[in-house]
Amino acid sequence: MTSPTQIADFQLVMKAGRQARRSWIVFACLALALLSAGFVGAEFYGRRSAIEALENQSRSDAGLKVALLNAVLERPRALPFLLAEDQQVLDALSSSKPDAVDILNRKLERLVSGTQAAVLYVIGTDGIAIASSNWREPVSFVGNDYTFRDYYQRAMEQGTAEHFALGSVSKRPGLYISRRVGNETKPLGVVVVKLEFDRLEDDWRDARRPVYVTDDHGVVLITSIPSWRFMTATPIPQEDLTSIRNSLQFGDAPLTPLPIMRPRNIDTETALVSAVLPGSGEAEYLRLFAAVPTTPWRLEYLVPTAAPIASAVREARLLTLAALLPILAVAAFLLRRRQVAAMTIAVEQAMREELERRVEERTVDLSRARDRLQAEISDHRDTEARLQGVQQDLVQANRLAILGQVAAGVAHEINQPVATIRAYADNARVFLDRKQTEPVQENLEAIAALTERIGTITEELKAFARKGRTAPEPVILRDVIDGAVVLLKSRFSGQLDALVIQPAPSGLRVLGNRVRLEQILINLFQNALEALDGRSGGKVEISVAETAAEVAITVADNGPGIPPEILNSLFTPFNTSKEKGLGLGLVIAKDIVADYGGRIDVSSSADGTKFTVHLVKVTS
Repeated sequence: MTSPTQIADFQLVMKAGRQARRSWIVFACLALALLSAGFVGAEFYGRRSAIEALENQSRSDAGLKVALLNAVLERPRALPFLLAEDQQVLDALSSSKPDAVDILNRKLERLVSGTQAAVLYVIGTDGIAIASSNWREPVSFVGNDYTFRDYYQRAMEQGTAEHFALGSVSKRPGLYISRRVGNETKPLGVVVVKLEFDRLEDDWRDARRPVYVTDDHGVVLITSIPSWRFMTATPIPQEDLTSIRNSLQFGDAPLTPLPIMRPRNIDTETALVSAVLPGSGEAEYLRLFAAVPTTPWRLEYLVPTAAPIASAVREARLLTLAALLPILAVAAFLLRRRQVAAMTIAVEQAMREELERRVEERTVDLSRARDRLQAEISDHRDTEARLQGVQQDLVQANRLAILGQVAAGVAHEINQPVATIRAYADNARVFLDRKQTEPVQENLEAIAALTERIGTITEELKAFARKGRTAPEPVILRDVIDGAVVLLKSRFSGQLDALVIQPAPSGLRVLGNRVRLEQILINLFQNALEALDGRSGGKVEISVAETAAEVAITVADNGPGIPPEILNSLFTPFNTSKEKGLGLGLVIAKDIVADYGGRIDVSSSADGTKFTVHLVKVTS
């Protein structure tokens, strides 16, 4: 006969079993929800990380492609300038010699084989081509009328022009670079160089990663996919479309939009798009934009995203699964353990004492684990304290290194005005011996001004040591160049005739500080003059060129050039080829230019060295 106690125990076991089943159902639902949320988060994270990694890699690739395009553009740009001054071109256009045109044809034929140009040709004032490098070929340009071409019209009006178009005779696309022969009031004709990009497109050709260049209207000019040429990246207004078609710039090309749809911008230079490549279906691509320097063009680069995103999402999901499965396993183990304990309590009341014993043992283990954790925390705090001490030592060492560079910089930068003060002082002593007081007064005033300059230099270098900078302001460039030359007059007396200065346009201003910009030019002038020391026919040319956004100051000498081992680390502190040099002048000059948003470029060969300082132009 079943006792009430046994019945109560049986009911307790049944109740525990029902609770266990409900617990497992709830646990399964929570596990599925957690895994689903984890996979969704992994997909989002994997996609975002894949796009970021792909963007960084593709931006670097796009930069290399722009650099390659720029290199292809720069080499033939000098040809029209040189040919416009060539005597044989002048003779052919002026018809001063009967055989001048034939001589010019043969010369252009020889020249084109040694350059990257496709065709060289000369057009008269009537717009008719009189000579061409392809004069022997069936598609010779000689005798063709080019008055309708934009590059001819703009060259005659403005002196130079660049125009991309489809050849009216050869039916091959290319960039036409033209220059007027003669002056504006009496033009003789136009010299034209046609540059084609077949080799560049072959280098770019990759069916999985299309790259193309568009003009300011969005028309595709250069492309790794030939069928995309003369399509449009963006819709063109109807009036502009009509004008382009009437100009025959792209022949009878329909100028239809590219098969690129649904752009989703990431930032101003990148976007996710859907595109249809020839021979394939629609796919997602990462599109990057990169401006092409010295042109109104823009390079666009398409990178497929499906494979990288799928790989990243798959990896993120595996990581999520690897992280969640142990957690769920531990949770299931704990849940099962709890149920077993409950079942054990319900079936055998006698196991309670055993359970209490186990709890007590567990408590001891936890206490020991707590003690170990406290010991590890204490060790971690000691390690952190030692790490902070090492970091403070490194900060102090860095401060000392900066102070050392500042001290060396002070010695180098004040050397020039001190040398000038000494020269003025020697002159003043000579004038005193001659009883000429007026020149003495002028020299003393100059010495006082130079001492104020030394104070300004030391203050600027102290600000450099504090990583501070003088606030930039508009500065007249001509005053900066004149100031630098005046400061060098006493030290390089008799050598300044080697300076050939192209005066800067009146009123041309740049962003910076006059004293600091003079320091840059003094360093460059001094280095160039010293490179000419003892060299007959030495010359230093200073020229200024401006664009819409910047001003470039070029200092070029015909000295022996900079040795390659010095050139490779030219802007490294204490790197110099001079016996008494500190190797800091160019380092300081580069830092000053960088402070005002500019840069310094250098090129050197056995024929001389050229430094170009790029500064921000002030337009208002």
